[in-house]
Amino acid sequence: MADQERIALFIDGANLYATAKSLGFDIDYKRLLKEFQSRGKLIRAFYYTALVEDQEYSSIRPLVDWLDYNGFAVVTKPTKEFVDSLGRRKVKGNMDIELAVDAMEMADHIDHLVLFSGDGDFRSLVEAVQRKGVRVSVVSTNATQPAMVADELRRQADEFIDIVHLAQKIGRDPGERLDRPQKVQERRPVPAGNFDPAMTDDRP
Repeated sequence: MADQERIALFIDGANLYATAKSLGFDIDYKRLLKEFQSRGKLIRAFYYTALVEDQEYSSIRPLVDWLDYNGFAVVTKPTKEFVDSLGRRKVKGNMDIELAVDAMEMADHIDHLVLFSGDGDFRSLVEAVQRKGVRVSVVSTNATQPAMVADELRRQADEFIDIVHLAQKIGRDPGERLDRPQKVQERRPVPAGNFDPAMTDDRP
């Protein structure tokens, strides 16, 4: 019956990017999808990220477009710009509420929720989903200093999966990087920054 377990993935995009970057590897989202498809019946794979809408070019847009066409349910919203008490310009793009609402709605239709985030704010969500009889795994890492996963979130989860142990299965082959920048550049210029395309050659 284990292979028929209904699974849903909830990926906090910014958090997963920061975690993988801190460990020195890139996520291959095609391989990630295949890995969890092999673990049961994958019902849905959600990816959450905020987008800077007023920029001429958003560095995350190629990844979002690729995910949208390749089996992920992408949830985005515009970032909000504000000035803090010291007069510094800040950009806010928190997707916690969107993720939590979707997770609660999906809880009645799945057996296993896999949360890709180390954010301690999700502890209450994990607990609420567990009360509905759903098993929850948290994917992050404590291999960094400081750890990327909040202790309270790790303790609340039914299973903690250190992404270090998944790197061989869902990481992108560093050798592939040599092929890709050229192709991405042909489509449109990619500025320096936090772009993590995780593209595959069959992308649209």
